[in-house]
This record gives sequence, C-alpha cells and structure tokens, in this order.
Amino acid sequence: MLQLVSDYKQAVLDAFYHLHENPEISWEEINTTAYIADVLEKQGCRVRTFPDTTGVVGEIGEGKPVIAIRADIDALWQEVDGEFRANHSCGHDAHMAMVLGTMYVLSSLAERPKGTIRFIFQPAEEKGNGALRFVEDGVVDDVDYLFGVHLRPMQEMALGKATPVIVHGSARLLGGKISGDDLHGARPHLGANAIEVGAMLVNMLNGIHLDSMTPYTVKMTSFHAGGSSQNIIPGNASFSLDLRAQSNEIMDQLVSKIQKQVQTLQEMYQVKIELEETAYIAAAVVNEEATEIMRNAIVDVLGMENTERPLVTTGGDDFHFYTIKRPHLKATMLGLGCNLAPGLHHPKMKFDHEALFDGTEILVQAVLGAMERSEKG
Repeated sequence: MLQLVSDYKQAVLDAFYHLHENPEISWEEINTTAYIADVLEKQGCRVRTFPDTTGVVGEIGEGKPVIAIRADIDALWQEVDGEFRANHSCGHDAHMAMVLGTMYVLSSLAERPKGTIRFIFQPAEEKGNGALRFVEDGVVDDVDYLFGVHLRPMQEMALGKATPVIVHGSARLLGGKISGDDLHGARPHLGANAIEVGAMLVNMLNGIHLDSMTPYTVKMTSFHAGGSSQNIIPGNASFSLDLRAQSNEIMDQLVSKIQKQVQTLQEMYQVKIELEETAYIAAAVVNEEATEIMRNAIVDVLGMENTERPLVTTGGDDFHFYTIKRPHLKATMLGLGCNLAPGLHHPKMKFDHEALFDGTEILVQAVLGAMERSEKG
C-alpha cells in the first residue's frame, strides 16, 4: 500500500498546489468543484454534481457497504499582506488533496473488498451549513461509515502523529437588535438607553452558571449604538454573541438561558430585543466503532507510539451534522499532525507537506478496514 501512495505523491502535491493557489469562499467554489469533478472523471469515478449548490461527489465500486470520505472545499475570506482575499488557512486544500490521493490509490487497486467507496467534496464548512445541504441532497443516506480529516496545529500534535477522533465542541453565533426610541441627552428618564441595555446583558451573560464539568462560554463580540450627535441617547443598537459548549445538551441550555435573559431585559427596559441565529455548528457525536477502525489505520501506518488519544477541542466543524441528522452513520474525523504553524486561520499558516502522504495512507487503510469489517459481519 505504501508503494501505491508513493506512486501518487506527485499527483497529490499537484492537486494541493492547484487548490492552494486557487481558493474560493463558501458557496462560491465553482472552479474548485469543476477541477475536482474533472480529476474524478479522469480516474474513472462516477461523478455527481448538484444544480443548486457547489460541491461534488465521486464514487467507485458497487453495493454494500458504502464507505465515504469527506473533504471540505471552501476557503476563508481574510486579510493577507494588507489585502482581503480568499485564503486556504484552515487546511481545506490539504484535506481535498488527501481525499483525492485516497481516490487515486483505491481506484488503482487490482482487488478491493466488495462495496462502494464515496468521495464527498463538501462546500461551505466555514459557514457551518454545507454538511446540512448535502444531508438534504441525500449524499449520506445509504452510507455505513463516514471518515473525515483535519490538520492539527503543532501545539496539539507534531508531524508523524495522529488521533483517530476529534471531539469538537458546539458553536452558535447570535445576532441581536435592540429597538427603542432616541432620547435627548438631558432627559434620560423618558426612555431606555440601548447602551445600558447592552451593558446589563453583558453582566447577565457573565452570571450564567451551568454544569461546570462541561466547558462552555458566551461573550458579546460586537456592539454598535449611537451616531455622530453626542447629545442623543441611542434607543437602538445591534450586537453579536459567540456561544461555545463542549456538548450539544449544554449548548441548548445556554441558548435557553440567554433567551430568558433577553425576555427579562425587554420587560425591565420596555424595549424590543430580537435574537437571530446566524451560524450553528453541532458538537461531535463519537462513534466507538468508527474510531477503532481509524485507530487501527493509524497504528498500521504510523505505529502505536504515534497514535494519540482522542483530541478534545473547542473548535467546531459541520462534519458532525451528518451523524446528528443521520444517526445510523458510524463516523469519525482523523486529526493529523503536520507541524502546522502559527495556527489555523492565521493568514500565513504553513504545514509540512509530508503529512499529506501520511494522511492519504491512513485514510486508505481506514476505508479498507471498514470494508473488511463489514464483510465479516
């Protein structure tokens, strides 16, 4: 297997460099989709694209089981060297290259265990809703095992090491609007100051207490009120909240507490406060069987001494919507050490490209391991 991966090293690197140099943001991955579809077709895959969204799915083999590998394909929009542009600083270019490498190897095998292998190239992970769109399109309805992959910062994991599961937390972003009437600066008793309402909300958020055994946070990340006239007390304001929780249950409790606080503030200040969810990512649902298959694949490739324990992180990934929306799925995400620095989402993020070949070989072994396990029943 190592020789086959070695045979496709240049193809993996070529794919990575092309994707890295041609990033596209969420829901605009048109050229990325076309490029991947072309690579898949040339390698003999059955290819499915979608009339209403970006992203592409390739497939080889037939029948059950159905084993799938997912790569996210969108880039971030951020400032790089003083210019805002699309930028692959979260490793999605690497994820695509590794899944394409896995496709190259598996499609070249003279003999494969019985079953279907599906390569899922999903849009809009950074928006948190690309996986939901693919769920709606039935991409995983018949899938038995689903594997993902994500590069890890060097602070978490060094090159040559890997974890069989990333235990992501849940994240929700809420946009808020306070609606009232502006007041004369000399007559504050005639209504509510939106800035005071916002300050009270911050204090109330800091007073939320949930199960301390599960990490969670909530914080106000923006607040805008008032204009250039300094003698007007603003009655209107907009704000945003960032919520994090290590479990979906605690996240639900957190949202409920905030909604009750908002209701209290509306009655206290006689203003209208609206909350709107602008983004939501679910916490990981860990599947022991899929994790065991991935762990065995890592041991086969890197050795037991380089197989790390499950990685718990407050970061999020919409990968976990697949298992939440389709509970029959057995899924896990490979966490790959690659000496990534300075960090994920840093505009100058770099990693050791040798990790691309580790990741490819591990994913190949995971797919074959899942197929063999299914064959044995």
